[in-house]
Amino acid sequence: MEILHFIEFAIFGTIVGIVSGFFGIGGGTIVVPSMLFLGYDIKAAVGISIMQMLFSSIFGSYVNYKAGKLKMGEGVLVGVGGLCGAGLSGFIVSNVAGIWLKIGLLLILFICIAKMFFSTKQAQKHISSKLLLFILGAFIGAFGTSMGIGGGVLLVPILVGFLGYDIKKAVSMSLFFVIFSSFGGFLSLASHGLVEYKSGAMLGICSLVGVYFGVKFCHKVGEKLQKRLLLGMYVLMFLITLEKTIVG
Repeated sequence: MEILHFIEFAIFGTIVGIVSGFFGIGGGTIVVPSMLFLGYDIKAAVGISIMQMLFSSIFGSYVNYKAGKLKMGEGVLVGVGGLCGAGLSGFIVSNVAGIWLKIGLLLILFICIAKMFFSTKQAQKHISSKLLLFILGAFIGAFGTSMGIGGGVLLVPILVGFLGYDIKKAVSMSLFFVIFSSFGGFLSLASHGLVEYKSGAMLGICSLVGVYFGVKFCHKVGEKLQKRLLLGMYVLMFLITLEKTIVG
């Protein structure tokens, strides 16, 4: 049974890693709805997701950096904001009912779907206010991490749709942001006894191979196709989370 469980996590982890590296989202958007589908409680799913994201975001950002796709300056600003905000995640998860966490995740996914679907051609020059990036990181870190998604799933559409970033830069910056938010979230959730270390570590380690190929694929695919695939992923995760919210 233990071997079968490992094989399942190895396959699932590889898929999560590919999605994480390709979209720059850390993998939480896939992990949480999938854990719910497998019968995990929302709070257990969040803990597993946050630990997995530590592995995928660190390795994926390293691959991006080596390929010259990651610029540290702005990424550190939004990341430090995410670290500060994510420190509140343990308190939020402990004191907010599971149904509201699911509804919050649904709202975030809906916003992302709407923005990506109705987005127009991005501006040539993006907005890069240091204070704005820090506040944005803190807000996403607090609420995104509390829902087990690390915030990357929300950061990419905001950077591309509202602040005019190139999608390639937004993806690499988002994955780097997830290092900070998932680390802060991990510490906060662990202090409240909300992390399943064995499952989280197993899924995180199994995701590393997938992350490598996901990042490499991201560097080669066209922007239009990448946006369409991102939109499709959001819709699928929205439908899975909606089903689990309604059925329970």
